[in-house]
Amino acid sequence: MIAKVQHEFAVFPHEAKGEIFVAELDSEIIGWGARDGDPNYVSDLWVHPDHQGRGIGRALLLHLCELMAAEGLAIARLDTHARNEGAIRLYQRCGFTVIWHGIEFSKSMGVPLEKVHMEKRLVE
Repeated sequence: MIAKVQHEFAVFPHEAKGEIFVAELDSEIIGWGARDGDPNYVSDLWVHPDHQGRGIGRALLLHLCELMAAEGLAIARLDTHARNEGAIRLYQRCGFTVIWHGIEFSKSMGVPLEKVHMEKRLVE
């Protein structure tokens, strides 16, 4: 399973068809955020473990939310593994709330996973 996850992260920037915004340090990609699929869906947010906790994920996520709000979208959506507590805390600090918690089949991993779906209201 770990090898499959590593492979998915390695190929994602080359195969995604939506918008990808990257964070770089000394010409090295250290994180990315993406919208792939629905325009109000944050499909991916990743920060290299060596650079986590420095505001990179927050900056990428808030940038995506600002773009969505500028496009007139009312709600931003995302989901993550239910045990990814660090990511859930980050999303909550950025204004997202859990709207669903359950088991969902992961197409990329090929297995059912415990997931949470989260939303943030962009327009009051």
